[in-house]
Amino acid sequence: MKTRRFAAVAGIAVIGLALAGCSGSSSGGGGGGGAASTGLSSRGPITYVQGKDNSNVIRPLIAKWNAAHPSEKVTFKEQSTEADQQHDDLVQHFQAKDAGYDVVDVDVVWTAEFAAKGWLTPLTGKMKIDTSPLLPATVATATYNKTLFAAPQTSDGGLLYYRSDLVKTPPKTWDEMMSDCSIAKAHGIGCYAGQFAKYEGLTVNTAEAINGAGGSILAKNGTTPTVDTAAAKKGLQNLVDAFKDGNIPAEAITYQEENGRTAFEAGKLLFLRNWPYVYSLAKTDGSSKVKTSFGIAPLPGVDGVGASTLGGHNAAISVYSKHKATAHDFLKFLESNETQSFFATQGSLAPVVASLYTDPALVKKLPYLPTLLTSIQSAVPRPVSPFYPAVTAAIQDNSYAALKGSKTVDEALKDMQAAIKAAG
Repeated sequence: MKTRRFAAVAGIAVIGLALAGCSGSSSGGGGGGGAASTGLSSRGPITYVQGKDNSNVIRPLIAKWNAAHPSEKVTFKEQSTEADQQHDDLVQHFQAKDAGYDVVDVDVVWTAEFAAKGWLTPLTGKMKIDTSPLLPATVATATYNKTLFAAPQTSDGGLLYYRSDLVKTPPKTWDEMMSDCSIAKAHGIGCYAGQFAKYEGLTVNTAEAINGAGGSILAKNGTTPTVDTAAAKKGLQNLVDAFKDGNIPAEAITYQEENGRTAFEAGKLLFLRNWPYVYSLAKTDGSSKVKTSFGIAPLPGVDGVGASTLGGHNAAISVYSKHKATAHDFLKFLESNETQSFFATQGSLAPVVASLYTDPALVKKLPYLPTLLTSIQSAVPRPVSPFYPAVTAAIQDNSYAALKGSKTVDEALKDMQAAIKAAG
């Protein structure tokens, strides 16, 4: 899962660092004090913790690692498919100082929170990794208080999946896409869906709607909420209106990533906003009815390419791990060119290694890579804050109320503004 322009990548990194620098914490992101410095040279079996391996990517990689490291084997602890449950599971084990969670897969928006609480081993000194081959935006998501606390593992950017047999040219703007909904109605299928259940996916979709309409969640100073604006209102209003007129099917209010994917594969949707992983499954699932009849485009905005939300996951070493040397080598294995290529070809996961997006052999296999790069380059990161759970709750609660009609868009944005301000 599951929570963004080379020209803007540097800016994204600066914003991420500025947000991190403005966020207070009693631990100061110190990496757990003494725990972080123990076991740095120790080797032995470790456990890797990650959400559900839907595309069967991690198991083959761990098997490969274990064959080459018989005395430093990795055990895979698979979590659920839901990001919120994954987050809570990690928190519980960190709070229990569980040495059995050695390397953990963290959503990009959790890195600052976990680092601020002292649960992640700083990747400095013996633990340093080479970030020069990586997309700068991915490095920014793994950085807190100017210190790298995780290894970028996969990136992510929202994409527009569309029925290429029904729509020859994908829409470039939101209004164009809404106009194309007449095609969906003529064929008796839903027009557009994203992730609108009240969970992290709704924060992502709300942020994309607001950013794509020219608004923002936070000001450039990284701390002041800016959702109570005309541009933000236009973005959220677009979603509300689409629900009201049926361009977004009513059932999409319950959709998470997998609900939308299965609906699209079943031929029930004309357009779907989702992550790159859907590409591989839609092409290969035995039940998919759209294997040869869908295309991928950047998300539409007001007057051209919209603003995707920067997604992805980072791999971090728990401060409570007893075999940090092995854990460190496993991080390097995860972001090697070979592993990154496998992430892309096996699971349609976005690589963090910049050169792979222009690798001729890889692009031949995965022709959507240039579109994905456009998505990542035009993406906007979610707020980087140790208080992120409160920030995302403010976005989810109020945008969901607007979509359901229990609050007007004006009321929802006013309350969202106040709640984000209080969260910080």
